Amino acid sequence: MHDWLVKYLSKSRTVAVPMPFTTYTYIADPANVEHVLKTNFANYPKGEVYHSYMEVLLGDGIFNVDGELWRRQRKTASFEFASKNLRDFSTIVFREYSLKLSAILSEASFHNREVDMQDLLMRMTLDSICKVGFGVEIGTLAPNLPENCFARAFDTANIIVTLRFIDPLWKIKKFLNVGSESLLDKSIKVIDDFTYSVIRTRKAEIDQARKSHDDKASHPDHSQIKHDILSRFIELGENPESNLTDKSLRDVVLNFVIAGRDTTATTLSWAVYMMMAHAHVADKLYSELKTFEEDRAKEDKISLLHYDIEDSKSFNQRVTQFARLLTYDSLGRLHYLHAVITETLRLYPAVPQDPKGILEDDVLPDGTRVKAGGMVTYVPYSMGRMEYNWGPDATLFKPERWLKEGFFQNASPFKFTAFQAGPRICLGKDSAYLQMKMAIALLCRFFKFNLVQGHIVKYRMMTILSMANGLKVTVSRRS
Repeated sequence: MHDWLVKYLSKSRTVAVPMPFTTYTYIADPANVEHVLKTNFANYPKGEVYHSYMEVLLGDGIFNVDGELWRRQRKTASFEFASKNLRDFSTIVFREYSLKLSAILSEASFHNREVDMQDLLMRMTLDSICKVGFGVEIGTLAPNLPENCFARAFDTANIIVTLRFIDPLWKIKKFLNVGSESLLDKSIKVIDDFTYSVIRTRKAEIDQARKSHDDKASHPDHSQIKHDILSRFIELGENPESNLTDKSLRDVVLNFVIAGRDTTATTLSWAVYMMMAHAHVADKLYSELKTFEEDRAKEDKISLLHYDIEDSKSFNQRVTQFARLLTYDSLGRLHYLHAVITETLRLYPAVPQDPKGILEDDVLPDGTRVKAGGMVTYVPYSMGRMEYNWGPDATLFKPERWLKEGFFQNASPFKFTAFQAGPRICLGKDSAYLQMKMAIALLCRFFKFNLVQGHIVKYRMMTILSMANGLKVTVSRRS
């Protein structure tokens, strides 16, 4: 469907698709997108239909509500995401799990084993976001790649609620509790049992820490303070005006898990694929990372450990040493790395299309009339491929388009819409870039990837642009 829309939107910047009782309007022109996402924002909510389909998983979390409920959560969440504590905690977590991934790839390269990079990256981002979101270790990226009931249930629920958008019988299945809806019911129970158990445990830990502090009548032990999102929201919930129940906390955290897991892993998968398909990009990025490593070592007055790519121990020690050089601030120097990830998002946006409801009849800037009760969908997948947005080389993977004299230059968020734009622009954008840059820096500095012969890479038709068959690769170490 995404490529079908590319064909139509390249001929006409707006495509109206009449449906029984309604019309779906698809837009790819930045002026129309700005109108919907910013200028007349109030007229284009998520809408009741979207809320009803996703409520079982997302509840009344930030991605599934409009109006005052959304505004209140947005304000709190934006404050949390701006906090240095959360940023520093996230940096440590993202580094830790990128190193775990590197250790698995190092082993695979030594034994010449094929790996599914998309599966590994999904495990890495799920473990990371559960640590940042809940403060818990769920361990799906352990060396033996164990099954995890929460992870499995979360995946299943995510797929089934997405399929509701194209399954006209889902409400009947739900009423009769059969088929996919019966499976969804069981999956949500597993998710809720895990989430509520973590909430209860964390509340008890906070109470215990306070009692211990009161008993000692001394300064708090700062090592006991947790910086995960759940702990912060529990503290905020102690204000009676916040109206935060355990159900609200469950919704808050699951919304961050769904936002921070699939989107980041999917983008990383496409980035690895793009570097395999464009060897000159991988080589240029490797060169930037090598120079960065040498410069940082000189600044910090440290000697880079000698390593032999045939010796796992010395190789892994050097990877760990390099990872320590990757901080929030130092990653900001890697402009080509930032450009590679952004160019991946331009052509393979994690959310390929995003529908909005229409409250009242309206006229878009290009003169298209839209009617109340219909849907307007802006299409990042198409927008990145339009010559009228990006010029004649729009379909080419070209990170250099983001650089001016070696420095990264942003584009309008209404043209580059991978993180949405306007009042609902993604709060986790910096956090997502931080994790992606940490992971790609380690992967591209120390490994080369080759697609397994005969493996077909194509997207799965879902809310998120994941790969239908995974990403099967062989891995070799780089000196």
